[in-house]
Amino acid sequence: MFTVLSRQPCQQTGFKVLSKTSTIITLVFLLLSIVVVIAVILVQINHKEVLSPGLKYGIVLDAGSSRTTVYMYEWPAEKENDTGVVSQTFKCSVKGPGISSYGNNPQEIVKPIDNCMSKVKEKIPSHLHKNTPTYLGATAGMRLLRLKNETAANEVLGSIQNYFRSQPFEFRGAQIITGQEEGVYGWITANYLMGNFLEKTLWRRWVHPHGAETTGALDLGGASTQLSFVPEECVQNSNSTLQVQLYGYEYSVYTHSFQCYGRDEAEKRLLASLVQNSRNKTKVDNPCYPQNYETVLTMKSLYGSLCTVSLRPTNYNPGQLINFRGTGDPALCQEKVSLLFNFTACNDKGEDCSFNGVYQPKLKGKFVAFSGFYYTANALNLTGRFPLAAFNSSMWFFCSQNWSQLPFMLPKFEEAYARSYCFSANYLYYLLVHGYKFNTETWPQIHFQKEVGNSSIAWSLGYMLNLTNMIPAESQLIQLPVNPFLFAGLLFFFTAVALLCLIFVVYLCVVSRMRKNINHMDHVLATE
Repeated sequence: MFTVLSRQPCQQTGFKVLSKTSTIITLVFLLLSIVVVIAVILVQINHKEVLSPGLKYGIVLDAGSSRTTVYMYEWPAEKENDTGVVSQTFKCSVKGPGISSYGNNPQEIVKPIDNCMSKVKEKIPSHLHKNTPTYLGATAGMRLLRLKNETAANEVLGSIQNYFRSQPFEFRGAQIITGQEEGVYGWITANYLMGNFLEKTLWRRWVHPHGAETTGALDLGGASTQLSFVPEECVQNSNSTLQVQLYGYEYSVYTHSFQCYGRDEAEKRLLASLVQNSRNKTKVDNPCYPQNYETVLTMKSLYGSLCTVSLRPTNYNPGQLINFRGTGDPALCQEKVSLLFNFTACNDKGEDCSFNGVYQPKLKGKFVAFSGFYYTANALNLTGRFPLAAFNSSMWFFCSQNWSQLPFMLPKFEEAYARSYCFSANYLYYLLVHGYKFNTETWPQIHFQKEVGNSSIAWSLGYMLNLTNMIPAESQLIQLPVNPFLFAGLLFFFTAVALLCLIFVVYLCVVSRMRKNINHMDHVLATE
C-alpha cells in the first residue's frame, strides 16, 4: 500500500506534462489548419479573374439598289441587357451594281460577293466561322424587282442562298426587308452611334444615358428614301409606328419609306418627264445637267423601272437612244423637280401630311442625314450643320457652273455622279423643305454625316443590333488562382486535420477530466 502511493505523484506529473504538450501541439495544428482553410478560400474568392468569353462576330450584306456592301461586326460574347454592344470592324464594297440588276443572270452575282467574303474570312478566326451569323438584307431595288418579276427576284435570292451554303459561316437567310424596317434600322444605327442608347461610365460600365433624347434619321438611297423619328405625341396612324426595344427600353418610332423616291429612281422620273414634254424625243434639254454636258441614254435605262413605267411612250423601244444636253438652269431645274411631288394631295389633310397624301407628325428634335443626303451636301462643299440659306446659295452656284469646271469643284470626280449633283441638290431641297416641312429654324437641326468614328451610318448596323437579341450570350469564364482540384484537395486535407485536432483536444480534455475525478476519489479513500 505504501509502495503504490509513493509512485502515483510521478505518474500524475508525467501525464500532466504529456497532456499539456499534446494539447498545445494539437491546438497549434488546429489553428494552423483553420488559418490555411480560411486563407485558401479567401484567395480563391477574392483573387479570381473574370475572363471575357471572347468576341462574337456577325456579317450583314446590305444589298442596296445601286450597290452591295458587306459589313462585319463584333461584340463581346456577354451581352448588355439582351442586346450586344456591337461595333463595325470591316467594310467591303462589292464591285458592280446592286443585286436587283442580276435578274436575268442571277448566277453571275456570286463572284463579286465572293471577293469580299474572302476578305471577311481572313478577319474572323477560323474556329468561329461556323458560329458567325450571316444575313443578307435587300432593300428597294429588290422590292421593285419582286413587284416587276417575282420569279427573277426569287432566283437572285436563291443564287445567293446556294453560294452561302458552301461557305463556313452560319447563313441565316437572304430576305427583302420592308421600307419601314429599313427606316427604323437606320434610326437605330444613328442613335446607337450617337450614344443615345448606351454610354460608358468612369467605372467602364455601360449605362443608359440620363435624359438622353433620340435623334431622327434621314436616309436617301437609290430607289427609296426614309424618314424616322420619335414624335412628340402619340401617332394617330398606328400603321406608321414601330415599337423598338433595345437595352431594356422601348421606343415608339414613326417611320415611312417612299418607294421610287430614292435619288436614282427620282432622276429617272425627271428624265422621263423631260422626254415626255419635249418636242424632239431623241434630243432633249435637261436644265439640271451642267452647261455643255451631253450624254446618251437608252430608253431601257429610263423606262425599264416600275417607277417610270407609267411614263413609257407608246412606241417604246428599249434600245432606242436619247441624247440629253445640259443647260445649267437652276430656276427651271427647281421647277421640274417640284413636279415629282404631289403636294396637292395634302391640301385636305392639314399640317400632318408630307406629300402624296402621306401622314407625318410634326418634326421633333435633331436629325442626322446620311447616305445620299450626305454625299449631295458634300458635293456642295457642305458638311455637318449649316443654315438653309447656305445650302440654297451653294446649290444655285453649283447648278450655274459649266461642265468643264466641275472636276475642280468636287472632292471626287465621277461623271455618273457629277452630272447629277445639281438635280440631287434640288431634289433634296424639295424633299426636306416642302415634303418633310423643315424650315429656316429647323434646318440647322439636321446634321449631314457619313459615319461616326469608324462605323458607317447605315441601316445594316441597326439590323445587326436588333438581331443580336436573338443570339444567346455566352457565360463568362472564371480563371481561379488555385486549380479547382488542388483547391478541393487542400480544403479537404486541412479541414480533416482541423477536425482531427479538434477531436483530439476534446479527447484530451475528457481524459484529463476523468483523471481528475479518479485522483479526487483516491484522495478521499486514502484520507478515510
